[in-house]
Amino acid sequence: MKHSLALVVAAATWLAAPASAETAPPPAISVTGDATVSVPPDQAQIDGGVTSDAKTAREASDANNAAMGKVLLALKGAGIDEKDYQTSRLSLQPQYAPNRSGPSPVVGYRASNRVTVRLRDVTKVAGIIDVLVGAGANELGGINFMVSQASKLLDDAREKAVADARRKAEIYAKAAGVTLGEPLSISEEGSAPPVLRGKMMAPMAAGAAVAQGEETLSVSVSVSWAIKPKE
Repeated sequence: MKHSLALVVAAATWLAAPASAETAPPPAISVTGDATVSVPPDQAQIDGGVTSDAKTAREASDANNAAMGKVLLALKGAGIDEKDYQTSRLSLQPQYAPNRSGPSPVVGYRASNRVTVRLRDVTKVAGIIDVLVGAGANELGGINFMVSQASKLLDDAREKAVADARRKAEIYAKAAGVTLGEPLSISEEGSAPPVLRGKMMAPMAAGAAVAQGEETLSVSVSVSWAIKPKE
């Protein structure tokens, strides 16, 4: 019985050996490919609104509602579709007098209403800023430039990133004296958020100067290539 058990164990070990060998990873070269695409933005978002101060909460709210109504009418008059602007923040807060010796008394109230405007034509940015300021907006939070076809541009960058990975792998293969085979795996490291290259200058002044710059979209991919000895 002992001899029979030993044969069974030996046979099992012999059968497992090839399977273990088959699971070993094939020789490969792993590299990272990178690519960027820079384009001018074709859309923009402007954040602006009105802040009103008054003695009472009702007075502050009423004054703010009236002022913001003029701003919204001005946007509509400038040809901005109602679907392209929406309220982004609405607040009403008490204002306290400075008092170092005890609780500060309430001396008034501040109402604030902000709206986000989406522009599908970046050439209108400076003009809409003037419209906002001219209608009574006394707060501008900034400008965000965007690319509407970012997905398509990223697809182009992905192709370039894979080509960059192949270029690097071929260099390593040549240096190592092997031949580059088929790709074994491809994984995207993550698309970096667009980098704004433009800036906004003097937004509260009439005829605001705006530089739209360009957006840079980047992609990084990791690729493993099979290798084999040169024939």
